[in-house]
Amino acid sequence: MSLYVASLNSGSNGNCYYIGNGHEAVLVDAGLSCRETERRMARLSLSMKTVKAIFISHEHGDHIKGVNVLSKKYSLPVYFTEGTFRFSRLSVEKSKVKIFSADEQLSVGGLLVTAFAKHHDARDPHSFVIDGHDVTIGVFTDIGNVCDNLTRHFKRCHAAFLEANYDADMLENGRYSIHLKQRIRGGKGHLSNDEALELFRTHKPAHMSHIFLSHLSQDNNDPELVARLFSEHAGNTEVVVASRHNETGVYHIQHSYNGIAAPPTLLYGQQASLFSN
Repeated sequence: MSLYVASLNSGSNGNCYYIGNGHEAVLVDAGLSCRETERRMARLSLSMKTVKAIFISHEHGDHIKGVNVLSKKYSLPVYFTEGTFRFSRLSVEKSKVKIFSADEQLSVGGLLVTAFAKHHDARDPHSFVIDGHDVTIGVFTDIGNVCDNLTRHFKRCHAAFLEANYDADMLENGRYSIHLKQRIRGGKGHLSNDEALELFRTHKPAHMSHIFLSHLSQDNNDPELVARLFSEHAGNTEVVVASRHNETGVYHIQHSYNGIAAPPTLLYGQQASLFSN
C-alpha cells in the first residue's frame, strides 16, 4: 500500500518526476538530458528498467529535453495530448507516441495515470495524478491559477508536487521586464507562493503526508522563505523543497498515514531487487 516518489529536477532548467511502486514506474516530464536523468536515477538507486512510460505535461523545452533519447534508448512510450505532440516537434518513433485526452485514465502496469487540463501558456497543457496501491500522487506544476480541476485532484493526494514559483514582492521588485512579469502572474503563467499556500491551507487532505514545493524561480523565490511559509501551516505534513540543481531523496508514500511523515527512503539495501540495475 505505497508508492515511491522523487523529483529528479524541478525548475525552468529542467523538470522530471519519478513515481513508481517498486516494480514499475513512470516519469512525468523529461526535461533533463538522458545522461543526466540516468545519473540522478543511479544516485537514488533507481533503475531505468522500472520506467515503463513518460507523460508530458506540455511542450516547453524544460519539460521535453530528454524525451527523444530516453524513448529511443529504453523503448519507452511517450504520452501527449495531440496538440502538445504537434507543437513539441519531437521525433519520437511513431509506434511510441501515445495520444491521450483530458480525464482519460491510462494504465501503466499497476499504476493508473489521469490527466486534467490546466491554465498555462502552452498549446494544450495538462497536469497528472498517479494512483497505485491505494495511494494518489499529484504532479501540479506550470499552472497559471488554482482552478476547480486542480482543487478537486489536490484533495485526493497522499503527496503532491505543487508549484510555488515566485514570491510576489520579489517578482514585482525584480529585474524582469513588465511583459515577463505579466506573463508569469497573468493567469496562464505560474503559481505564486501565496496562491499555492492558499490551496494547501484550504484543501489539504488529512491523509497528505508530503508536499513537495516545486518549480521555484531562481530569481523570484527563496527556498528557505517558501519552506518556512508552508511549514507554519503544514501540521503533520512534511514540507520538502524540490531543487532546481539536484534530485530529492526517494520518498515512501503510504496509504495508511499515521501523522508522521517518513524521511527519504533508506531501504536500498533491503530492496535491492526493486531498485538495482
